[in-house]
Formats: sequence, C-alpha cells, structure tokens
Amino acid sequence: MEPLSQDGRLRRLDLAQLGPARSAAHRPAQLGHDYSLFASADATAPRVCRDFVRAVLYTHDREPLVMAASLCTSELVTDVHLHTKGTAILRVRLNSARLHVSVFDESPDPPVMARPAAGAVACWGRGLALVEEVADMWGVADERAGRYAKGVWFELWPTG
Repeated sequence: MEPLSQDGRLRRLDLAQLGPARSAAHRPAQLGHDYSLFASADATAPRVCRDFVRAVLYTHDREPLVMAASLCTSELVTDVHLHTKGTAILRVRLNSARLHVSVFDESPDPPVMARPAAGAVACWGRGLALVEEVADMWGVADERAGRYAKGVWFELWPTG
C-alpha cells in the first residue's frame, strides 16, 4: 500500500490491512536486556546508580521491583564508596524471570557482613544485612570485570 494518494497527499494508514501483529524473528519474546554504568568514586555514586536502575525498570514496565532494587543498589554502591577507592561498575541484567544487579570494585577484599547485636543502635554495618533481607538472592560474583577484582550481586524475581 502506497503512503501517498494519486494526488500526492498522505493517506491514512489502515492497520487492519497490515494483518495480525507478530514479533520479529530476530527479537524473541524472552529477550534479555543488559546495561552497564561506570560510577565515579564520589558521594554521588549511590544516587546515580540507584537512579540508573530505576530508569531501567521503569523503561521495561517493572515498577513492582523499583523500591527493592533501589534499596539494594544503593547499599552495594555505598559499600564500594565507603570501603574502597576508585570507580565501580554497575551491571544490570533484566529478563522476564529476574533482575540481576552486580556492582564490581577494584578491591580484592571480600565483603564483610556485620551482624549488630539485637537492640543495638548503629549507624553503620547494616548494608549487606538489608540486601540479604530484601533480595531474593545475593552473593559474591565468581567472575572479574577487567581490572575490577570483586563483584557483589543481588537478584529480584517478579511475583505473579
């Protein structure tokens, strides 16, 4: 169907004439999305990374995961900012089954899970405990990312 009529004016496109919608062969329904961000070594890194993850989730209509993903991302990037020197790499992988977020840093030292005593009042040391409580799964990455020696990750699984 030609987009112009015989007199040169644009025609209104009748979508019914195009037939049923179908997915392109090169884009399967289970296609995953993979995003990366280099975060500078300053106090803005947790906010920048948190906003990046939120943008990815809103872009792909995953609003129910936003709060938990924002909290976990903020905690992992804050740990990098407080306990290491240098930049961090944030990697976000999203598919229909899960959200996987990794934060890589240059320190080879493993993360330490602090467990404050019950009823103790502390300003620090609860980051990984929060991630453990909120995320469906978390851990330390087996792989390296270039010069980045360690990665800590979490996963969230959509419900329903």
